[in-house]
Amino acid sequence: MTKNLPGAAGDLAKAHPAVWDAYAQLGEATAQAGALTDRERRLVKLALAIGAASEGAVHSHSRRGLTEGINAADLHQVALLAIGPLGLPRAVAAGTWISDVTDK
Repeated sequence: MTKNLPGAAGDLAKAHPAVWDAYAQLGEATAQAGALTDRERRLVKLALAIGAASEGAVHSHSRRGLTEGINAADLHQVALLAIGPLGLPRAVAAGTWISDVTDK
């Protein structure tokens, strides 16, 4: 799994595989801690990435969402939903980050 990770995450995984494995196990444990579906979890993670203003994480969760069958319009709706709680500038930025992935 670690050999296919892009960018800095892949670099960290290769340099510190035990740390990456522990991180992956934590992610799996949190995913299984409730009743959300895979789709719901991906959209929540995208929303959290938008809230944290993490362009890389928005790219990652958008890319993974597309791979998992979530359509581009649904990913963009998450950015629109950010307008109220986070403000128009953050939502617009998130929309452009999502477009970086969906418009390829």
